[in-house]
Amino acid sequence: MSADVEIEETVHRAWLDGVNPVTKLVLALLLSVPLFASIDVVSGLVAIGLQLLCLPLTGLRWGTVLKRMLPIMIFAPVAGLSMLLYAEPAGRIYWSWGFATVSEESVQLAIAVALRVVALGLPTILLFGRTDPTELADALAQVAKLPSRFVLGVLAGARMLGLFLDDWRTMGLARRARGVGDRGALRRFFSMAFVLLVFAVRRGTKLAMAMEARGFGSGIPRTWSRPSRLHARDGVALLGGTLIMALALTAAVLLGTFRFVWS
Repeated sequence: MSADVEIEETVHRAWLDGVNPVTKLVLALLLSVPLFASIDVVSGLVAIGLQLLCLPLTGLRWGTVLKRMLPIMIFAPVAGLSMLLYAEPAGRIYWSWGFATVSEESVQLAIAVALRVVALGLPTILLFGRTDPTELADALAQVAKLPSRFVLGVLAGARMLGLFLDDWRTMGLARRARGVGDRGALRRFFSMAFVLLVFAVRRGTKLAMAMEARGFGSGIPRTWSRPSRLHARDGVALLGGTLIMALALTAAVLLGTFRFVWS
């Protein structure tokens, strides 16, 4: 995401920005774990629809959400493909070859699995699309009471993600300037990924040494400059997440599509 988009999105404070990051973590689990109870199309569609209706509360634009959902949208059909070909056949048989069989049942399961992948990835994008890493670290230390050493490591790693994106763009521009970035997309990807891995190892080593030299690895209890607390809005957010999951699963039960995952 470009700097202009980030600045534009952080000017207006959305309703979800007032929710504690720890609450967002719990909410992400609440919006995903119950979906594992059933593999059906209805609950996945209802969950996705209700989550998208909450998009104005996140402060994110539709275009931003679609760009961040692109890898998940690519992976979702791949996840459903194995279910389409190798699920236990039932109902009408459409195609069969060797161990692969496409039946009426496998088609339904493939669609349900693909929707599950989208429904599991969407809450994370909506909840943490504008979450500041420093606020997340403050919440993990003060609300979740996690060890400061772990929290600071998470904060450092989150801050490095932006640098990796900048490195990737810089490498792409440099290769094009030398005339080697216009052909062989797959080869270019793996080549740049390896270089980025080397950058990550070197930068991580330097960062670890710098943090250790400044005393971040000591066992002395730390203080935090910005307080992080829970408010009534956090309870409302959890109640809303519970309602979304309840409506999604109830719709599947009422329409007769609820299929317990182990049945």
